[in-house]
Amino acid sequence: MKILIVEDDPGITQAIEQQGKTWDLEVRGIRNFRKVMEEFAAYGPHLVLLDISLPLFNGYYWCGEIRKVSKVPIIFISSASDNMNIVMAMNMGADDFIAKPFDMSVLIAKIQAMLRRTYDFVSVVPVLEHRGAFLNTGDNTLTYKDEQISLTKNEYRILLTLMENKGKVVSRERLMERLWETDSFVDENTLTVNVNRLRKKLDSAGLTEFISTKFGVGYFIG
Repeated sequence: MKILIVEDDPGITQAIEQQGKTWDLEVRGIRNFRKVMEEFAAYGPHLVLLDISLPLFNGYYWCGEIRKVSKVPIIFISSASDNMNIVMAMNMGADDFIAKPFDMSVLIAKIQAMLRRTYDFVSVVPVLEHRGAFLNTGDNTLTYKDEQISLTKNEYRILLTLMENKGKVVSRERLMERLWETDSFVDENTLTVNVNRLRKKLDSAGLTEFISTKFGVGYFIG
């Protein structure tokens, strides 16, 4: 299980990383506080530990941003543990709140309990990100700049395949195979129509030239 720590105290982050290893938890701290959402999407954590006081934007802001694209469990860890902050954290979508200073064994126990409750019954919902657009594979939604972009089943499968292969050209044959999984016949013309419609939706949302063409081969995310 992967844990992401959004905490600007390197001592706390390192201590949790070391403790996590003894319990077979993969723990990583945020490296660039300007790119929290990009790191969140790239890492794909099963749980997030989130401080309130952070550089640039506070923990409430990042909790809200994460909740726009994911239902991953969020536990606040903060010395600002008065009732007002706890209530605000919960209202923003947090699942638990642990006051600093905390006992490391208690923190690990709460993390494990949260992971058991969440993933014993709910499958992992990964989020794919590119250029600030977040594709949630749990509910097939695309979010960009707080706007949710409606996708048809075919448009979703095209975008999912391209984002899963970010940096690579995906052949038209491979995309047609993915669309055939919808139990509907797809020919070359149908694929072209679906890609063009998807491009128009992305362009309208501000994601211009999001899908590029490699002529004679296929498409790739640009």
